Amino acid sequence: MSIKDIDLAAINTIRFLSADAIEKANSGHPGLPMGAAPMGYVLWNKILNHNPGNPDWQNRDRFVLSAGHGSMLLYSLLHLTGYETPSLEDIKQFRQWGSKTPGHPENTVIPGVEVTTGPLGQGFANAVGLACAERHMAALFNKPDFSIVDHYTYCLVGDGCLMEGISNEAASLAGHLGLGRLIVLYDDNKISIDGATDLSFTENVTGRFEALGWQVLEVNAGDTDLAAIEAALNTAKATTDKPTLIRVHTTIGYGAPKKQGTSGCHGSPLGADELAATRKALNWTFGPFEVPSEVRVHMEQAKADGAQKENDWNALLDAYSAKYPEDAALYKRHISDEMPPGWADTLPTYTPDDKPAATRGQSGLVLNELARHFKGLFGGSADLAPSNQTLIKSRGDFQKNSYENQNFRFGVREHAMGAICNGIALHRSGLIPYCATFLVFADYMRNAVRMSALSEAGVLYIFTHDSVAVGEDGPTHQPVEHVASLRLIPNLSVIRPADGNEVSGAYKIAVATRNRPTALILTRQNLPQLAGTSVDAVAKGGYVLRAAEGAADMILIGTGSEVHLCVAAAEKLAEEGIQAQVVSLPSWDLFEAQSSEYKESVLPKAVAKRLAVEAGSHFGWGRYVGAEGDVISNDEFGHSGPGDICMQNRGYTVENIISRAKSLLNK
Repeated sequence: MSIKDIDLAAINTIRFLSADAIEKANSGHPGLPMGAAPMGYVLWNKILNHNPGNPDWQNRDRFVLSAGHGSMLLYSLLHLTGYETPSLEDIKQFRQWGSKTPGHPENTVIPGVEVTTGPLGQGFANAVGLACAERHMAALFNKPDFSIVDHYTYCLVGDGCLMEGISNEAASLAGHLGLGRLIVLYDDNKISIDGATDLSFTENVTGRFEALGWQVLEVNAGDTDLAAIEAALNTAKATTDKPTLIRVHTTIGYGAPKKQGTSGCHGSPLGADELAATRKALNWTFGPFEVPSEVRVHMEQAKADGAQKENDWNALLDAYSAKYPEDAALYKRHISDEMPPGWADTLPTYTPDDKPAATRGQSGLVLNELARHFKGLFGGSADLAPSNQTLIKSRGDFQKNSYENQNFRFGVREHAMGAICNGIALHRSGLIPYCATFLVFADYMRNAVRMSALSEAGVLYIFTHDSVAVGEDGPTHQPVEHVASLRLIPNLSVIRPADGNEVSGAYKIAVATRNRPTALILTRQNLPQLAGTSVDAVAKGGYVLRAAEGAADMILIGTGSEVHLCVAAAEKLAEEGIQAQVVSLPSWDLFEAQSSEYKESVLPKAVAKRLAVEAGSHFGWGRYVGAEGDVISNDEFGHSGPGDICMQNRGYTVENIISRAKSLLNK
């Protein structure tokens, strides 16, 4: 085959592997991989620095398929360039139960998939996070004579990604930060599931991105002009002061005689007759899942090339290590996720003699202490740093040309903030991203939080102003259902600490856990430092804070700002001869991970009278209070007024706890 022929054969192999897998599954999206195959081929065969033999090579270029419904494009590219997974058999099992080729790419299933994508726009924002991580690591470790962090982030998006608001939030930040190593390929095929994009999407995309500070390049014949695609990618790589959007005009479902250029091939298999007609139209004489031997040899050259690139980088790292041994040691510790020695020993601790404080303020103290140990602690707030107490005071702001700094100014962009932090975490270079906002605004970023959990991304979510105690801002800012709804997300650890010791304990768990996100639920109002709390107790999720004298008549269970009320109520009940055991339950998920014996020691079944107290929804508390128990909860929207008055009017007083406890005992 000539070079031109081998290029075309490789592109058609990508198209038909994708279409055949979707046809066999009777489910999927053939249009994108068939239309985007030329740009995918050029990127992966001629531009991308990667090593199929080692998907975790630290200095590889990152590729994100934000339009995750086109997953067969990525699976075909991974297979053809020599990655161990997916095999041809894996591709034949596309979208089947237990397969390694799920309907949308999942980073926990296939090495080579950098981030989990599917919800449109999330991958775009993840790519911004990956590019931020690269710039931060480069600023921390590169030297004038050594660039050991030297890679690009590529992202393929569709119209749907650019319609979603999260992409605009993330693109705005990327332009502001001048992320010149971020290159986004826009598959501009003018079709969405509903039909032609002119039904709903007629904006000037080029003008929008230029206004956001991006370079915009255009490829008019994306179906056939490989040279133009390659030239645009090289121009983008050479532009270091701003990110680039390459607008590639393509035909969705290219080659399918009846369905190309229509929504009919967007989200449904082509069908046997149309697939056969496509083979004829593209002069493809190979059978289903057949890869021409010439194509396999040609594409798998990426394996040898990638191994050589990694070997060259390893030699560079060796030379760097010889000249800059301390920096090299720190870099190697970073990328291995090794924790610095003694990092947890200096976390703040408190006694009841210490003055009351808001847990948001104690969180800020912990962040600043952790920053002494972790240069990779990297994050900020959605324009609420003074309120969230998230500023690292000894560090500057992460800005264009100041990428070494650790304070990330996200602006009022909660959704992109969460997804960008996912990208930072999934860069897998030892960075610990955190982001913060008021708890009530977790709604703005909920899908990003869910994707953190699904992707096993170790993001720290700092949610402050956690109840009606927010006060004067009123019901728009007073969370009700939010803690309960966050607890519903699998693999998300939710911790609501009661005082400073529990705040430190929450961070100790969160920082050390890199394979899941943690949501810290913190107060605006001051809370007393309690006797019996400890940094290490939080790891159990729940523990006996105040034991009853002798046999317990009942159990009072509190979280966060309500724990001290439970303690005070128990002391007064004891004066009347009623023995109440007080349990602090800062984290349901951590508690559920304990042994049945431990859980029984904290919440013995023999003590059926239980009263839970939490300034939020009652939802889910039945598992802990049982049929004979009760909950003091807040299941209505709040009111504007001083925070303490709001709490009192919702029943969060010692007197009400005592009253409800007695009523429970008298049932």
